[in-house]
Amino acid sequence: MKLFPESAHLQLEFDKIRELLANYCQTDFATTKAKGLRIHTKKEFVETELRQSHEYRQLLINSIYFPNDFVKSLSKELKLLAIPGAVLNGEELNDIRKMSATIESIFRWFDNEKKLAYSGLYKIIGNTYYEKLIDELINEVLDEHCQVKDNASEDLKDIRLSLYKKRNELRRLFDRIVAKLNKQGYLAEIEESFMSGRRVLAVFAEQKRTVKGILHGESDSRKTAFVEPEETIELNNTIYELENDERKEVYRILRELTGKLAVYASLLTTWHTVIGEFDFIRAKAKLAAEINGEFPVISDKAGVHLVQAYHPLLYIYNKRSEKPTIPVTITLDDANRILVISGPNAGGKTVTMKTVGLLQMMVQSGLLVPVHPSSQFGIFKQLMIHIGDTQSIEFELSTYSSHLLHMKYFMENANGRTLFFIDELGSGSDPNLGGAFAEVIMQELNKKHAIGIVTTHYLNLKIMAGKTSGILNGAMAFDEKNLQPQYKLLLGKPGSSYTFSIAERIGLDKNLINRARQLVDEDQFRLDRLLNRTEQDLRSVEKKEKELNGLIKENEKQKKEMAELLDREKHQMQVELLKEQNKIAVDRIIYLKDMERKLKQLLVEWRKEDNKQKVIKQMEALLFKKNEKKVVSKMQKKIDSKFSEVGGDIKLGDKVKMKKNHQIGVVLELRNKKAVVKIGLLPMQVDIKDLVVVKEKQEEVK
Repeated sequence: MKLFPESAHLQLEFDKIRELLANYCQTDFATTKAKGLRIHTKKEFVETELRQSHEYRQLLINSIYFPNDFVKSLSKELKLLAIPGAVLNGEELNDIRKMSATIESIFRWFDNEKKLAYSGLYKIIGNTYYEKLIDELINEVLDEHCQVKDNASEDLKDIRLSLYKKRNELRRLFDRIVAKLNKQGYLAEIEESFMSGRRVLAVFAEQKRTVKGILHGESDSRKTAFVEPEETIELNNTIYELENDERKEVYRILRELTGKLAVYASLLTTWHTVIGEFDFIRAKAKLAAEINGEFPVISDKAGVHLVQAYHPLLYIYNKRSEKPTIPVTITLDDANRILVISGPNAGGKTVTMKTVGLLQMMVQSGLLVPVHPSSQFGIFKQLMIHIGDTQSIEFELSTYSSHLLHMKYFMENANGRTLFFIDELGSGSDPNLGGAFAEVIMQELNKKHAIGIVTTHYLNLKIMAGKTSGILNGAMAFDEKNLQPQYKLLLGKPGSSYTFSIAERIGLDKNLINRARQLVDEDQFRLDRLLNRTEQDLRSVEKKEKELNGLIKENEKQKKEMAELLDREKHQMQVELLKEQNKIAVDRIIYLKDMERKLKQLLVEWRKEDNKQKVIKQMEALLFKKNEKKVVSKMQKKIDSKFSEVGGDIKLGDKVKMKKNHQIGVVLELRNKKAVVKIGLLPMQVDIKDLVVVKEKQEEVK
């Protein structure tokens, strides 16, 4: 993206976003990339980077481990690897082995399922491959302590075996000499030491000529001399030669290994870049977590649709200070290309403008931004900004001259892919003349289909925005009563500067305020007052609307609770009905089991009893319920003692008796030739012809 002026990234504080991102980077590659973060103009590239950041953030949110732990920079080693004849030492080769192990883990992490779920991240390794031969080559030579293995070559194996034997021989010989001289009292307290890599005796200075050998030096106090015994000189020489041979062989092996790995220099460099890229994506994901960044919709068409957008730096500051941040919702497209924001100073006009600009730069840099996910960002190819006093001493330009110079660049270079921001358009000159030029500038930018935001106090620009197609008015909400800015953008209407209101609230002399009012054109004063009243009325309507929405929500909540209560009551009734039905069913089962038992008993008696007629009578009594008839008769007598039959037409609420089983109930409902009768807790449907109206005898007495 082309920026004008070059300091635009500083004015929109994009440099601070770069610093925040760099703080999350662990590799030199990612840190360098973060500090030089580029703003791209290709939709495909922007979408890919945003998707990668979003996918890694999902890993962090869900605590899913991703194996990119290797963070050491190997730029120097990889450059050496590409130079013929260069030799890498054991630690450097071990770092390459660690990098290779990390790459292997990354390739293993991307199974078939994760390739689909994290397609953006998988794209990082899509053009490379894992070569296990690199690990094998290094493992054949180096052990886990970065030392060349004994079996790396036959010569090294023989040299180290000889060294081992000679050192053991030297140790035994030296121990005998120490024991001998100790008995003679020639050795100092420390007995022995090493000088220039050779084992020497610590002899009292006065005895240094007594012990035959080579004098290597004396202690600082000159009380102790360090002598290499004559008997060990030849053995020490042999060990020294073997150690030198070992160094040469190790160097030869490392040079040979470096030469073999040089074939894979390009692949290793790609791996190094891959690890740096994953670290850079991880940094972007962590930054997104700090600012609550989301993945918005990206459109190839120029335009901005922000829903609940926050200024990221202000969001971080307020979060640390435990203060609320007011989001902004704004749409700039073909229909409404230019937004003219008016309102009092310190009301949030410039912050709103910077929020839109900074978020656009961040999105086109592949950074997730603090907006609602439904927000949509177009792709712009140039961004222009003019904020604050741009007086130039170097070119002897006044503030207004510099302002016009910037506007000249805007008008000459703006197009349909331009996003621009102008703070206090027309300021720095006579209000009437400056306002006229400001109108011309806005008309020209509108004609070129550029998209942008302008802040102003000029009345003529507010009027122009209200009647010009493509230009939209906006105002920053202000609490006139408490003299406090609300930092909320209201679209579709201009805002008042609240000049006289602020003067009154701070206690300025009323006579001075009235004199100032007299100097102002009556129509302009009336319009400003109308804007004040309109804004306050709008805030009152919004407050009432909020209260009404609250009541509607409460009503919906109560409605839902009532429905749940009715459902519970209905369910309880069904449960009671089922209980009664189950009770009848249980009684019936008990009756049938008792009947079965009695029949079996009668069958046994039939086989035993000679008088078959007697058994037949018992069976008749059982089957034809003669006893039950006695019970029914008994029940009928009991009911007749309490109720008397009245007869007549059956009506709702009447007490009725069922003719068949003599049960008493109350009529709940009449349905043609049937009635719903409640007997106890159980409602039953009975033919009307099987019912008779009754009354309690006590009621008749009364």
